[in-house]
Amino acid sequence: MESNILLESGTNELEVLEFMVGSQSFGINIAKVNEIMNYQPMIPVPDSPPEFEGVFTPRDTVISVIDLHKVLNKESPDPDHDLLIICHFNQMDVGFHVSSVKGIQRISWEDIEKPPRISGDGSHNIATGIAKLSDRIILILDFEKIVSDINRSAVIDPSGIMENGADKSDKHIVIAEDSPFLNTLIQNTLADAGYKNVVSFDNGKDAWDYISGHKQLGGNIRDQISCLISDIEMPKMDGHHLTKLIKDDDVLKAIPVFLFSSLINEQMRIKGESVGADAQFSKPQIGNLINYINEHI
Repeated sequence: MESNILLESGTNELEVLEFMVGSQSFGINIAKVNEIMNYQPMIPVPDSPPEFEGVFTPRDTVISVIDLHKVLNKESPDPDHDLLIICHFNQMDVGFHVSSVKGIQRISWEDIEKPPRISGDGSHNIATGIAKLSDRIILILDFEKIVSDINRSAVIDPSGIMENGADKSDKHIVIAEDSPFLNTLIQNTLADAGYKNVVSFDNGKDAWDYISGHKQLGGNIRDQISCLISDIEMPKMDGHHLTKLIKDDDVLKAIPVFLFSSLINEQMRIKGESVGADAQFSKPQIGNLINYINEHI
């Protein structure tokens, strides 16, 4: 779907497509959405989990469909008028079966709060943010987590990482990733590649406070922070705004910033370049990211 905000750089805002599953409001970043379609029957796939309805092929494109009613344990009030939100992210096409669509809301990331954790590390959370409007709350779902519960390799694919068992603890890497599930996977993959001196944050604001605080230590900033790996979608401050703040700073701009996101497409790549990102990688290909880090930090 076309959206003017996709071409704006470092605004720290997003446009959310608000939709209903049952009687509750949920949201998805409009940058993930290709189109909205009327619900139609699927071709079932044998031995698939109940949340996975099957596939269909509009315009010769195979689209996998996930029923959010089953994921969220909710009933559709009017199944004959259900809709499909067709998305493209993580280099795959997927449809989400919902009850209805309400419209598009433009929201500042500063107004999106992290949801309370329902487990010790938050890895089972199915939401990444809570957007508070004047008369209601929109829950921003963790669509990567939803997809990963059905197909783990669709979210993080470690294949292609070049073998290098050397200890790289002298390299200090900062991660900004709001999904607890993906944050842990990225840290574990980095550790397997020898990078154990890693600190992570679940939003861009906390990452910025940490990085900017290192200016007071003096010396070469690259000796203190080797690089930043940042998602784009995050509460409080998104990855584009975080990148712009770093690259606009005379000291911090020396820190390489690598965007690692499910949203990397031609438009978003242009936006990332405009705020100064040193490199951009599309999930799930974390192998490309790790190999690039091995060569450039």
